[in-house]
Amino acid sequence: MKIEYQQESSFKLDEMLALYRASGINRPTDDSARMAIMLASSNLLISARSDGKLVGLARCLTDKAYVVYICDLLVDKAWQQQGIGKALLAAVQQATGPQVQQLLRSAPSAMQYYPAVGFTAVDNGFHIQRQC
Repeated sequence: MKIEYQQESSFKLDEMLALYRASGINRPTDDSARMAIMLASSNLLISARSDGKLVGLARCLTDKAYVVYICDLLVDKAWQQQGIGKALLAAVQQATGPQVQQLLRSAPSAMQYYPAVGFTAVDNGFHIQRQC
């Protein structure tokens, strides 16, 4: 099983929605218009593919000079525990460079994962919760 990692310049919405659902990540996948906006507004999409099949994705927003926010890191449940998420994070760093800080907000279930792949928890953040 060879996994290929690449930056995506476009996407097929149905393929992306299928991956989001197969990963178990909590996103509004029943609202395809909202998902299409989320994906189209991201300026860095890095995919993981096996024989062309989309099995993982890092969806990011970046200024390409100082910071990259990793909005979503997801891997199809059938493909998890194989290092794909870690490789996607490495591909994000490769795409943006060592001068760019990586930031993300973790799901409670992944709080142990990110320190294991090199991330450090931060306390100096704030947010206003979305209404829907």
